Parts: sequence; C-alpha cells; structure tokens
Amino acid sequence: MNHWIIAPLVLPALVAPLLILTARHNLAAQRVVSIAATLALLAVAIGLYGLAQDGTVRPYLVGAWPAPYGIVLILDRLSATMVLLFAVLALAIVLYATAGWDTRGRHFHPLFQFQLLGVNGAFLTGDVFNLFVFFEVMLIASYGLMLHGGGAQRLKAGFQYVTINLIGSTLFLFAVGTIYAVTGTLNMADLARKVAAVGAGDTALLGVGAVLLFMVFALKASVAPLHGWLPTAYAAAPGLSAALFMIMTKVGAYTILRVYTLIFGADAGAVAGIVTPWMLPAALATLVVGALGMLAARSLLSLACFAVVWSMGSLLVAFGLFDAGGIGAGLYYVLHSTMAGATLFLLVDILVPQRGGAEDRLVPAAVGHPVLLSGLFFAAAIAMAGLPPLSGFLGKLMIMEASRDSGAAPWIWAMLLATSLVAILAFARAGSVLFWKPAAPQGGPAAAVPPLRPLPVAVFATLLGATVALTAFAGPVRREMGLTAAQILDTGAYVRAVLGPAPLASAGKP
Repeated sequence: MNHWIIAPLVLPALVAPLLILTARHNLAAQRVVSIAATLALLAVAIGLYGLAQDGTVRPYLVGAWPAPYGIVLILDRLSATMVLLFAVLALAIVLYATAGWDTRGRHFHPLFQFQLLGVNGAFLTGDVFNLFVFFEVMLIASYGLMLHGGGAQRLKAGFQYVTINLIGSTLFLFAVGTIYAVTGTLNMADLARKVAAVGAGDTALLGVGAVLLFMVFALKASVAPLHGWLPTAYAAAPGLSAALFMIMTKVGAYTILRVYTLIFGADAGAVAGIVTPWMLPAALATLVVGALGMLAARSLLSLACFAVVWSMGSLLVAFGLFDAGGIGAGLYYVLHSTMAGATLFLLVDILVPQRGGAEDRLVPAAVGHPVLLSGLFFAAAIAMAGLPPLSGFLGKLMIMEASRDSGAAPWIWAMLLATSLVAILAFARAGSVLFWKPAAPQGGPAAAVPPLRPLPVAVFATLLGATVALTAFAGPVRREMGLTAAQILDTGAYVRAVLGPAPLASAGKP
C-alpha cells in the first residue's frame, strides 16, 4: 500500500488540534502553521494526482484490515482530481485569510483544517458509513466558519443551516441503516457486487435506501427543490467562507456520481439506474431556479449565491447523462465552476468596504477604486456567466456536445442557452448599478475609502487565472477528464482492486 494516500486526512487531523493546543492565542503562529500545512497538502495532492495517472485504482486498507471489513480509502483519477482541486482552492483561501480576515473571530485556522479533513475524507473514502462520518466533520467545521465574526443575521442563518443539515444527516443514517439491513455491508465495492443479487422481496427496501441517499446528496448539491438553504446560508456567511464552501456543493455532486455509477449503476440489477429518470428534470429545474434567482437578486451576494445554484444545475445536467461524454464534460465544469464561484464571493468581500453604507446592495453608491473594481467584476461575471473566452463558455459547449445524442437534447440545449442569457442579463444589471450609476456623495466631505489590500486582489486574480488556464489548456484537460470518466464507468476494475477477482459467495448479511 502507498501510505501517501492517507496523508490528506492525517495532515489536517494532526494540525487542527495542534493549533488549538499550542497556538490558541498566537495568531501569527497559527498562520505560519496553517499555510505550511496547506502547502504540504497541495504538494501531496499533486503527487497523488500524478500517481493516479497510470489508471490504477489503489485501495488503502487502514490498519491492514481486509476489505470489506476494515476502513478503505480509494485513490483513483476521480478522487485524486477532487483532492487536488480542493487543495488549490484551500491554499488560496488561507492566504486570503491572512490579510486580516482571520482576526474577526477565534479559531479560524483550526476550523479550516478540520474542514480540509472532512472534505478530503469524503473524496477518498470507499465506505458509505465513513462517508457519513466525513460529511459530519465537514459540516461541523462549516458551522464554525459560517459563524466566524458573529452577528445576529449570521447567527439566524446559521441556525437554519444547522437545522437543515441535521435533517439531512438523519436521512443519511436512515438510508445507511436500510442499505445495511438488506445487504449486510457498507463498503462501496462490496455493495457494487451485492446489490444485484438482492432477493426480490428486499428490492423495494433497497430502493428506498437508494432514494433516501440520493435526497441527502441532492440536498448537499443544492438541487431544486432542495436548494433553499444555500442562498440563505451563503449570503449570511463571510465572503471568504462562502468561497471555501464552493467545494461543498461539489462534494454532493461527487457522491451522486460515485454512488450512482458504482453501486446503483448499470449492473445493479433491479435497482439499476434508480435515480436516472429524476436527474435531468431536477437538474433542469435547478437551472431555472438559479437563473430566476439571479435576475431577482437585490444584492451582489444574493446574486452570487443563486449563480452557484445555477452552475450546479449545469453540472448535474452533464452528470445526469451517466455516460462518458457527459461525465467528462461535467468534470471539466466542476473545475471551472469551483474557481469562478470562489472569485465571485471574494469579489463581494473586496467590494463591500469600498461602497460605504451601501455594502453589496444593488443600489447606486460612490465606489472607491471604480476602474479596478469594475474590471474585477467584469472578469468575474464573464467567468461565472459562461461567456467567451473563459472556461465557462467551453464547459457549456462540452455539455451541449455531450448531450447531442440524448433524447432530452432539445430541452437541455434550450434550458442551457435560455438560462445563460438570463444570467448575462442579471450580471449586466448588477454591473450597471454598481459601476455605471455611481451616486455622488450627499453634502459634506466624502467618506474615506480604505485602500485596496494587494493580497486579496492577488488571490482573486490567481483564481481567475485558473479559469484562463482551463481555457488555454482545454484540450489536455478535456482528455484527462475523459480518461477519468472512462475509469468511473469501469466499475469492475474498482471492485477487483478493492476485493480481488473472486466474487463473494452470496448477498445478504454475512
């Protein structure tokens, strides 16, 4: 076994308590340790991504317990890609935080490291119950990061966020218990072998577990009509936390892709493709809800939140095709939408201090540094709305091309194009109000405008540059995502890598 596979979990699991125990009152030391640990995580993620490029599925058996009885981590192209994506985003966020944002509340850096643990664990685990555990670690850390800095509005939204996610966690446990009661296992590879052999009398119960699980993942991915928590929670969260949370909706999309291709995919017998009829309609509904929410937004933060919902609709349209072309296009769009969405939330954080009491509300107000900030907004809007020449435009083209032979192609093309037009109108309206109609100061001396801090602008530019890189290297990236999609659909290779070539003798409880 390659022990580097567990490093993305061990590293933040050690650093988080270390920061609490030894540097609780020393912010400078917390910054140094947190940045160094995140840099180390990025180096490990790059190494693991390179390791996964040979196309081998590598299981890591924790404690050397054989599968399916022990805890299993899985490194393949998909998990390596997601860990690397998150490591890049995490480094940008922790650097942004050191510009002074981490002084607004206590324990930002320990919570940040726990968030790394939960998200990386969700990407690497090969067991449904441990997926639940890592979801909880991720969510508990996100509660703290969301409330960072305090405030009544943030506390109220945090309570709603906690309540919704507790309901989701309860459904997750019900789903896990139902699936275990039928199959006697929660190891993903073992489930992939056993679900097809479930007796006719237990098929309905297994289907209930599969649907409950899908509801939980759809809630995490902000799929309509389960999206309502996201605009409220992200709008109340600090801009930096919301940028980091861009990866959390991708965790929901990742789990849908992993579970419903591996466990409930084409070889799952009576429950094969159980959620396929719902995926595309739900994704198209998410596109519509997100686009209309953007058009109705009365603040830039609300616009950013509904843009995330809209982008998740585009992503899930691609994944909902459940074929190599759609999954490959969706994975390219995952990379784009994560970076583009993060830039939008960081822009809100940069812009608010420059508009005085108007903050991010879409009303005319005097703006400090209008030329630079309008340029930043224009670039972020192009990236998020999917206009050429940035990667969002190419991602939409890839999704449309992948759906060309689908029976739902007319609906997919029409909804993608129509909602993209609505998104462009929403961003154009916001930009015209924010920068083309500045209000003159009302009497007296103009309020002092704080200087723009170079580090936040540099981080913003770096993330935006990632979308430019995705455009410049679209061909190689698309080929890599195509290879990843092919490996995802080769579920037999995954199962053999974890369990070996010999199938288990029977389904049901051991």
